[in-house]
Amino acid sequence: MKHQDHPPVIKETKHWLAVNKPAGLNVEQLWDYPSVETQMKNYLKGVHSRDPYLGVVHRIDRPVSGVLLLAKKKSALRHLNQQFADRKVQKVYWAMCLGVPPEKEGTLIHYLQKDQKNKCAVAFSEARSGAVLAELRYRVVQSNGTMSQLEIRPLSGKFHQIRVQLASIGCPLLGDEKYGGPTIQQPNEIALHARQLVFVDPVSEEVATVVAELPVHNPLWQAWGKGD
Repeated sequence: MKHQDHPPVIKETKHWLAVNKPAGLNVEQLWDYPSVETQMKNYLKGVHSRDPYLGVVHRIDRPVSGVLLLAKKKSALRHLNQQFADRKVQKVYWAMCLGVPPEKEGTLIHYLQKDQKNKCAVAFSEARSGAVLAELRYRVVQSNGTMSQLEIRPLSGKFHQIRVQLASIGCPLLGDEKYGGPTIQQPNEIALHARQLVFVDPVSEEVATVVAELPVHNPLWQAWGKGD
């Protein structure tokens, strides 16, 4: 985020805006820590010279980069929140993990339980009391046998879902030390990028697609993140 004081704006309308959140930045304002919420409110104040409305539509973890959707109207926030709640928003993530998944393409199904004390999730292969169903689809884009680049489509939106599900099959994300991933040189960052969101515009009712460019500062993404 050099040379600017807010995440890059991918697309902006009168009712919503999408930004490319850098890894290491909180989504919501929390005490005095830098956040997307604070920075984008300041951005809107600079554009409109007034106290603007800004609503957080959804969240992505602090060490994750990529597409984040924000609402500029309360009506848009309600509309977009409902789309996420109804699982009508299509999400695509790009990830780099240790190892190679067992299949070129597959679906992972686990039951996740949140560990409040350690601020992590635990995955189980069978249902149990207090655990919630989590499902995602993955595709191996490329692999060198030691690490792999994946395209991931989560079918549910659970706490640390992608991170713990991949770790559970022996493929933790690069940099995700919390779930057994190897250390990388970038602090407060794991190799998970919210690449794309597809949703319905709350006003025009047309399908909107927003895509976030890969982090330019991370040599891993620049070497591996070109797709297939």
